[in-house]
Amino acid sequence: MAELFGFEFKRKGVKKEEDLGSFAPVIDDEGSIAVAEGGAYGTYVDLEGSTRTESELITRYRRMALQPECELAIDDIVNETIVYGEEHKIVALNLDSVNTSPKIKEVLRDQFDETLKLLDFGNKGYEVYRHWYIDGRLYYHAVVDPKDMEAGIQELRYIDPRKIKKIRTVNKKRIGNASAVAGPGAVTIQHTKNEYFVFNEKGFTGYPGGSPTAAAGEQGVKIAKDAIVNITSGMMSEDNRIVLSHLHKAIKPLNQLRILEDATVIYRIARAPERRVFYIDVGNLPKMKAEQYLRDMMAKHKNRLVYNASTGEVRDDRKFMTMLEDYWLPRREGGRGTEITTLQGGQNLGEMDDVQYFQKKLYRALNVPVSRLEADTGFSLGRSAEISRDELKFQKFIGRSRMRFSSLFDKIMEKQLVLKGIMTLEEWGEIKDHVRYDFMEDNHFTELKENEIMTERVNMLNNVDPYMGRYFSQRWAKKNVLRMTDEDIEKMDEEIAEEQEAGDIHQDLEPSGKEAIPDEPQGEEEPTDQPEEE
Repeated sequence: MAELFGFEFKRKGVKKEEDLGSFAPVIDDEGSIAVAEGGAYGTYVDLEGSTRTESELITRYRRMALQPECELAIDDIVNETIVYGEEHKIVALNLDSVNTSPKIKEVLRDQFDETLKLLDFGNKGYEVYRHWYIDGRLYYHAVVDPKDMEAGIQELRYIDPRKIKKIRTVNKKRIGNASAVAGPGAVTIQHTKNEYFVFNEKGFTGYPGGSPTAAAGEQGVKIAKDAIVNITSGMMSEDNRIVLSHLHKAIKPLNQLRILEDATVIYRIARAPERRVFYIDVGNLPKMKAEQYLRDMMAKHKNRLVYNASTGEVRDDRKFMTMLEDYWLPRREGGRGTEITTLQGGQNLGEMDDVQYFQKKLYRALNVPVSRLEADTGFSLGRSAEISRDELKFQKFIGRSRMRFSSLFDKIMEKQLVLKGIMTLEEWGEIKDHVRYDFMEDNHFTELKENEIMTERVNMLNNVDPYMGRYFSQRWAKKNVLRMTDEDIEKMDEEIAEEQEAGDIHQDLEPSGKEAIPDEPQGEEEPTDQPEEE
């Protein structure tokens, strides 16, 4: 195989995937295409068919994002996920669960800050996440200096997902009865040999009327796997070949909404005005003269006022004919003579229930609460009972999408640490699962939820307070009422002791559990004092 463009890490001490064999084909969430080893580009027939469809899907997703309803829903999702603040970062590295030295943690934080600078996440975080959410995938080329690899990634350059595709070469070996096409005892063992990316400047658009195999050598440039940083939505098609976007399930509701809105507009225009029906008595006139007489009457009584929508002018011009013209019908002698009647316009033109139904259906397909569609519905900052279940489900969806998007930071951090010689792939793999990324929350919603939870816990603590020291211990109340962890309890006890020594907390402000214990004997001495007073 020709030399790949870019760089590739040497993985030592780990059994490679290509050394393992299985009868079950590899199914990943990146939409990679498996090609037979040795055939090079001979199986590009399958590749071309999938990428052509995939390219069309991405283009459709981007057109959907331009529709007003979809754009509003996407903005709600992105705004809830990427929250800008004046004092806090959009996303911060959380290493509380990582068991390593403070020095290593400081190095990891520095590399994470550099990762955010490479992405320009402070300024373009909204656009980066929006690209990933709409397209369902995100590709970056990690540009490094070949002469100074230890300097790390110099630039992260965005790649149009329609121009790149991941390829996986496999080696197939048939075991069992080779003559049996689908008979029992015959299976195909697949070994993954190599993985790389193919980049085509013109995109994978297919070859109409021709065989893609004929232009195999012009498919694109092969790029090493480690030189590309990519993440996907994790949603796959039924055949596990194409990566889908979160907008995919909204394709049908959006098309239905468009059709219904167009039909509604046409119906409004056609049926809104009242039209007149002229029955003209033509007597015994011949056909030609009767038609001429009818045209003369039409020209005489036709509406002359014409409205120009582009300029806003109202002109008197007879040459314009519209679809809203009156009806002129001839009537022979013996009829009721000339008559003018009025044809009523459409009734109930103000009903929009069907349009609103599909709008709500579209929002549900995009996992956005329907309440946000209504303009007169504001976000209440009252008690937690006013928070709808849809809002809670929406917050959980935002949390899941954040976790999926955070894999972008994992992959960039991995390449940075390995290139700079800070960690090996194996060392990063041991701590990667314990690294957390804390996104900045929406202040209003988060504060409302946290304050309400803390208020309820304090109220419950007040109810338990008379029984502390008698039936409940302080530690039990801290763990079961205040929901504090062992670490929180130890930290709080230390801080309280320090504040007491400093004189910031007086003895009478200590937890009531400590006061309840000495108060008990005083209450028990009262019965013994009564006989002595008598």
